[in-house]
Amino acid sequence: MLRSVTILGIDPGTNMLGYGVVRVDAAGHPSFVDMGVLDLRKEVDAYVKLRRIYDKVSTLCEQYAPDNLAVESPFYGKNAQVILKLGRAQGAAMIAALEKGIPVFEYAPRKAKMAICGNGAASKEQVSLMVQRTLGIDIEEKWLDATDALAIAMCHFYQSSSPLAGAGRASSWEQFLRTNPNRINKN
Repeated sequence: MLRSVTILGIDPGTNMLGYGVVRVDAAGHPSFVDMGVLDLRKEVDAYVKLRRIYDKVSTLCEQYAPDNLAVESPFYGKNAQVILKLGRAQGAAMIAALEKGIPVFEYAPRKAKMAICGNGAASKEQVSLMVQRTLGIDIEEKWLDATDALAIAMCHFYQSSSPLAGAGRASSWEQFLRTNPNRINKN
């Protein structure tokens, strides 16, 4: 790594959206910048929630000028409606970053847990503890959505700084489209 990099991590949700900002110095040492949650539980209109997500992520992008946005992908569950809502929340966050020219990277929850804890089935509490130890901070348990977002940012740092990063697979939508032009439907 030749320069410092700022990574905004997003744990998307339509009730609680977690965010975390990590800065990695030129020597490759990560440090905590900020974290928090956007509490949308009192908002009843689903489209207003998406607008608030977009606005919050836009503000974070303006405030911290991240080099990358790392977002957790929706995980497979029993309820298709939940996955649809999470995908919409994820999309609102992605568009906010892409409008500002910030590359977007997506990571499955299991991949982030594996990167942080060495166990893809780690609990939120285990992830929080490892994030705290790695970044040298103390975080109250009520911020689990924010520590998940920090974990996503850290996962991106580990993936992008790995000598194996990019070996055989795309790490961003832009890279995927460049390397797979035949998969684009132009109709």
